[in-house]
Amino acid sequence: MSSDAVAEARKGRLKQRYDNEFRLVAGCVPYRVNKKDDDEVAGSPCSSSLGDDTGTAEVEVLMISTPNRADMVFPKGGWEDDEDVYQAASRETMEEAGVKGVIHRAALGHWVFKSKSSQSRAGPTGACKGYIFAMEVTEELDTWPEQDTHDRRWVAPAEAYQLCRYDWMREALTALLERLPVLEPVVAAAAAAATAELTTDQAGMYMMLQATSDGAVALC
Repeated sequence: MSSDAVAEARKGRLKQRYDNEFRLVAGCVPYRVNKKDDDEVAGSPCSSSLGDDTGTAEVEVLMISTPNRADMVFPKGGWEDDEDVYQAASRETMEEAGVKGVIHRAALGHWVFKSKSSQSRAGPTGACKGYIFAMEVTEELDTWPEQDTHDRRWVAPAEAYQLCRYDWMREALTALLERLPVLEPVVAAAAAAATAELTTDQAGMYMMLQATSDGAVALC
C-alpha cells in the first residue's frame, strides 16, 4: 500500500466532455492476480492452474460502495476536456477506489446510461455514454479523495456477479474474464451460477432501453 497524500477530487462539470447530448464518462474494472500455493486455493471455484508446478492464480476484482446502497459498483465518472479517455478512467478509479495501475487500452466495451431522474425523457437528454477499461492494479493507496463516500472491497468474480447492480457491469466483468487466460475455464460457470441467484428485485434495478452491438443502454 502507498501512503500518498490525499489529492483533491475533481468537481463540477465546467470541463465535461459531451458527444452531442451525451455526457461522456470513463471508468475501470480494477483487478489483480494473486499467485498462491496449491494448498491455499484448493477447491476454489475462481482459481485455475497457470500451467506450471509452482502454484495457482486467483483473480479478484475491486468494487466500491455508494452511499445508502447495499450493492457495489465499479469506479467511473466524467471524462474532461483536458485528458484522454485513459487518463479519465485512471483518474476516476484513483479518486473513487484509491488504486492505480496499468490500463488495457482496448475497452471492455462502451454503454449508454440514463439516470433515473431522466428516464422519462425522450431522446438522449440526461444520458451518459461510458467507456469501461480493465485496469491491472499495481498500487493501493491508504488514503484517497473519495474514501468518505466510497469503501472498497476485493471480491472473487462469482461474488462480483451477484453484487453488480446493472447488466452493463456484468457484461464488462465477463469481457474482462474472457481476456484473462487464467480464468477461462471458469468464466461461464461463475456467470451462470451468479445469474441463477439474482433475485427479481436485483434484476429489476435496471431498465433496458435499447440494444446495440457495442453494449447495452441501461439506467445508472
